Amino acid sequence: MTQEHLAADAGVGLQSLRKVDQGHAVQPGVFHIADIADALGLTIGGLLPARPSRVTSIGYQGYDIGAFVEGVKVAGIDLVADVRLTPLSRKQGFSKRGLSKALEEVGVRYEHLRPLGNAKENRPLFAGSDLEVGRARYRASLQTTEARAALKQLTSWRQDHHVALLCFERDEERCHRSVVLEELA
Repeated sequence: MTQEHLAADAGVGLQSLRKVDQGHAVQPGVFHIADIADALGLTIGGLLPARPSRVTSIGYQGYDIGAFVEGVKVAGIDLVADVRLTPLSRKQGFSKRGLSKALEEVGVRYEHLRPLGNAKENRPLFAGSDLEVGRARYRASLQTTEARAALKQLTSWRQDHHVALLCFERDEERCHRSVVLEELA
């Protein structure tokens, strides 16, 4: 199976798959790994490291709330840090209140980190051909006092928790979560 076919079957970006394959992914998203495992007919347990990363990335695009919460639990995540600017979703169960409740029911803590959200006017750059411009603008927004404090909070949480950064996009490379992970590396 070619990388192109595997990426398509798993529903992940080819660039993300190549980074995982080459060991260059800052933190490969748990759902990326699960999707790749599924496309290969493997289980996620066989692909995860013995000691999971303390910060990972998840996007809920393509998942219903039940499958999402189950994936979070299977991955051993115990704190979801929502990095959406506004924690609202047209997708049932993924707005702040519903998501927080669903996660709490399985023992997973939910925190919203508004200062790490991506400005509305910057989001189209992550989806289009100006990705690097979007990443640079977002990185500049992380220099505020509030954003630096939120990054410091994430650094603290990862000492005691397996943290997952949450946003919508399935492909981490097309989301500002990838920049947050780089800042934490």
